[in-house]
Amino acid sequence: MSRQVDRLPFPYLPEHGVLSSRLLALEGAMDWAAAAQMATPWVQSVRKNPPPFWAMESLLKEYPISSAEGLALMRLAEALLRVPDTETAVALTADQLGRADFDGAADSTMARLSSSAIALSKKFLPGSEGESSLMTKMGAKSVVAATLRAVQLLGRQFVLGQTIEEGMKEATAARKKQPNLGFSYDMLGEGARTDADALRYLASYQHAIAAIARTANASGSPAHNDGISIKLSALHPRYEDLQYERVMSELVPRVWTLCEAAAKANLNLTIDAEEVDRLELSLDVFEALIAQVADRVPQWAGFGLALQSYQTRAVELIEHLTQMARRHKVKLMCRLVKGAYWDAEIKRAQELGLPGYPVFTHKHHTDVSYLACARALFAASDVIFPQFATHNAGTIAAILQMAERGSGGVAFPFELQRLHGMGEGVYREVLKNSKIRCRVYAPVGAHRDLLAYLVRRLLENGANSSFVNQLADESVSMDVLFNTPLRLSPEPAMPLPVDMFGASRRNSMGLDMAVVSMRRPLLDALEKTTVPIVPFFDVAQVGAAAEASHEAFKAWSVVPVATRAQALRKTADAMEAQLPELCGMLVKEAFKTWADAISEVREAVDFFRYYANEAERIMAPSPQLSALGPWVCISPWNFPLAIFCGQVAAALATGNTVLAKPAEQTPAIAMMAVKLMHENGVPADALQLLHGPGETVGAALVAQPGVAGVVFTGSTQVAKIIQRALAAKEGPVAPLIAETGGINVMLVDSSALPEQVADAVMQSAFRSAGQRCSALRLLCVHESVADGMIEMIEGAAKELGVGRVGALTTDLGPVIDKEAFDNIQRHVQRLHGEAKSLLNVPVDAALSSEQPHMISPQMFEVKDIAEVKAEIFGPVLQVVRWTGDPAQLIARINALNYGLTMGIQTRIDSRAQALAASAHVGNIYVNRNIIGAVVGVQPFGGEGLSGTGPKAGGPHYLQRFVHESQAVPAAQKLHGDGQGVNVQSPALAVRKSGWLKSTLKQRCDWLEKLGAKPLAAAARQQLADRVLPGPTGESNDLRLHPRGVVAAISDRVDSATLAQWLGALAGGNPLVVAVPSEAREAVREALGQWVSAGLPAAAVHVLDTPFEAGAVALASSEAIDAIVAQPAYGTELNRHMAARDGAVVPLITEPLLGCLWRLCAEQTLTINTTAAGGNVELFAGLPAL
Repeated sequence: MSRQVDRLPFPYLPEHGVLSSRLLALEGAMDWAAAAQMATPWVQSVRKNPPPFWAMESLLKEYPISSAEGLALMRLAEALLRVPDTETAVALTADQLGRADFDGAADSTMARLSSSAIALSKKFLPGSEGESSLMTKMGAKSVVAATLRAVQLLGRQFVLGQTIEEGMKEATAARKKQPNLGFSYDMLGEGARTDADALRYLASYQHAIAAIARTANASGSPAHNDGISIKLSALHPRYEDLQYERVMSELVPRVWTLCEAAAKANLNLTIDAEEVDRLELSLDVFEALIAQVADRVPQWAGFGLALQSYQTRAVELIEHLTQMARRHKVKLMCRLVKGAYWDAEIKRAQELGLPGYPVFTHKHHTDVSYLACARALFAASDVIFPQFATHNAGTIAAILQMAERGSGGVAFPFELQRLHGMGEGVYREVLKNSKIRCRVYAPVGAHRDLLAYLVRRLLENGANSSFVNQLADESVSMDVLFNTPLRLSPEPAMPLPVDMFGASRRNSMGLDMAVVSMRRPLLDALEKTTVPIVPFFDVAQVGAAAEASHEAFKAWSVVPVATRAQALRKTADAMEAQLPELCGMLVKEAFKTWADAISEVREAVDFFRYYANEAERIMAPSPQLSALGPWVCISPWNFPLAIFCGQVAAALATGNTVLAKPAEQTPAIAMMAVKLMHENGVPADALQLLHGPGETVGAALVAQPGVAGVVFTGSTQVAKIIQRALAAKEGPVAPLIAETGGINVMLVDSSALPEQVADAVMQSAFRSAGQRCSALRLLCVHESVADGMIEMIEGAAKELGVGRVGALTTDLGPVIDKEAFDNIQRHVQRLHGEAKSLLNVPVDAALSSEQPHMISPQMFEVKDIAEVKAEIFGPVLQVVRWTGDPAQLIARINALNYGLTMGIQTRIDSRAQALAASAHVGNIYVNRNIIGAVVGVQPFGGEGLSGTGPKAGGPHYLQRFVHESQAVPAAQKLHGDGQGVNVQSPALAVRKSGWLKSTLKQRCDWLEKLGAKPLAAAARQQLADRVLPGPTGESNDLRLHPRGVVAAISDRVDSATLAQWLGALAGGNPLVVAVPSEAREAVREALGQWVSAGLPAAAVHVLDTPFEAGAVALASSEAIDAIVAQPAYGTELNRHMAARDGAVVPLITEPLLGCLWRLCAEQTLTINTTAAGGNVELFAGLPAL
């Protein structure tokens, strides 16, 4: 059972049109100038009698969130109280305080004292990751203790009490000063991730209601009693639209127990508003509860819902609630707020590629919406008691003005609301009118649970033009403070999601599965989808196909790059238009969940558009670049559309032709993609689909003599087979681009938020049934938090839906086939004997019978990283505890020699940066999941056993599909086997020279000192970090670091050879050199100059062995990470390199000046900048609500 209709209008309507209707509704309803005139004396009084230092207004004035100091305090407040171990607490405190300058002058005496104390404290702190003396350590502990105390004091200002009893005691004291105050208690905490969490929150709410009831008035209006606010996501771990049946059957009864208790005590109970994708679901929950209210306690008028005016559908929501109340003949309460998840809604819309934003992007548009909602609530006063939550004096005055106009000469009933610890100065003035009632939204709970709440409040009110921020700033005039919001901005305050990448490239369009009208076409398409039988290609015809590809290459390679790019863009548009049909095939053939299917179609679309742009960027201004010839593209079953299209699009965009072999399990989706490409401008012979087994069709394709290159995604073992097959052929070295698997790790320290970790692990380890090369395989959790973290992750995994293909509720479907199933089961059986089983939920027998290859999430605890012996390509997660230095943990992870994806969960920014810099991993994600790399945003690919590079969807990828035409010299043989030549020792020596740790600036300065200014300029341009575009709330950087030890092989030492070696050194790579004995003097002479200019003497080692033996030994050694050599030796060296075990490493025989990146490993570093509570940059740039 799922929700069948949308009750409200489409959530992604253009902002301009919605706001126009809101402004029209307000015509004649209010006089803003009069409201501003009413509010001005309140502000003047507040400025004459400013609130105490710890009040929100004063805090934001002294430490704005846009400042380093404000950011440091906010992040300490978010994390410090939950850190149990001293080492992490010291590192966190040093990291955050070390970024800020607290020595500057402050306005208030308390602020000056606080700043001075913090500035002095910093002197006792070690570096966030550094060593310190005993005295410094003692000082650091004292500073942490003092900082903890300060954060606790800060928290105390915004939490009414740590227990409901303590909070009620504080409320009684507050009412003695202001009798017209009421309270709505909020039990602090994050949303539930486990059923145990939900039951704990339920018990907390029940206890609070019982406590409030003891002092409540049993008669009269519930509005005159205190009440409680509840969060539905705290009461059910899967409060999501797609889990509709579970929510309605499990959550509604839980909430009803609370409603029944509140009704019995005559309290008011309000359901807090949450994210937009839960809004329609919340209405079904709300109406189910209203029906019970009407049936069992019809006299109770205390049931309410919070509404967010920043939503573009807020007025329609009020109209719907009004109809609901009248239909059931009950009276409701409605709390109107501006909204608490604005930045998250913006980010979600961008990430999902939605048609627009479900919230207003301009602050004043939200203000207009708030006033329009207020009018709608007053109009429904026969069935709705309005509650206006705001700290904006102008808004308060406007509401008072509307209320006074009343109905039939009688003022409308209503109450105002504010947050505890905020707005006290303004409300002190407003409540001098004793007829006005105000309810305080009062958080209750332990200080450590308050921090996420507090950070949200700091962010929402900390923007430069928010009312709370400006209230205490006397430099802001009344005209600015009360500037009318009743105006329309014609354009959104930020680009729409489709325009996220600017004019250069359209973002792929997605859809919101929480909107019935958007998901219905997918379900309709699935019913019509049948998976066709795709016949195997005749192996005997592979040669003919290759010949046809050669012929097609002559024409396709000379088609203007703009024409080729246009064909790819047209294909992308066509694919976007057929998203439902493509998703249907992905679900039926590849057993994808709906979320995975949509993401995959979008990724394919992104590949077409990105590579079309990239081809024009690199080829249009460089006519000397030309295509190579026919490429073999071998794609996997786990991403049968996205990776297939990415490989093919890259080759076609650059003028190559393609022989595409899809995975045996998923040819139908590949056939659909090929058809679309052919229909949109790609000639049939330029792209041929050859479906068949890898052992026959795949092997025959790779063995074809004219194949110019192979791009492959799959296992490390098969990549090695392909490398050896290519090396066995005569002729020039054919490039192999391989993206293989990984033992992907997530490192969690004790500063991480457990709920965020649980979310990241669920997505990373179990989404797609763990059948992603990027999926999480090993979770490393700090010992001090491991018990609780593991318990939460286990509980969250039990909530995942292991279900039928195509069902909306399914989180994990079957694995791809029996071979995959049997392989996973063998590993699981092994782990049952070797490790501690943490999670093993049996699959429903009926489901297993219907869908044979079902595996539920599995978790095992191992004692050591070394016990993780292989990648398990399924929903199997291994967990290990760690203590001590995290840098040592990274060293042990590096020793696995896999380097695809990695996660770091920490609030210590410097730790995240340091660990990322030392990890030999291609894609690193901080404080988020480790899957779902986006084309052009998170270029994807690993190093070591995880791939060759360059990264797919990155700026270097297409450069491997082209070359500069040049004469190919006759191949030279290398005789001997290299036996007896010691490569390990010199490789280790140069590795220890320190050159690998040199900075790009140091290397460029050295090159300039040598007089190699063109090379220095090229290095600065090519090797510098790149900031990549992406959604708000996230930073993405592409970084290059040295490959490692490079073997330099040449039978002569001329200017070209030295230039090549300098290029390798420019990338930070030390060298082991093999040259004939007669050339060694020239090498020593050059080396002397290089050392004089600043190169460590140990960074270059010249082998004192016969040239050919040394060359063969270097090519055969796993101690060598790359080779640069003369073109004549390419074929011979390639054979020796292919024969060795281990990673597939680069062999470069062309000049390096234009491709210095090839001797570097690429790393994408993605940081969730909102993890500590919200998006500071977005709130700072676009005023908070």
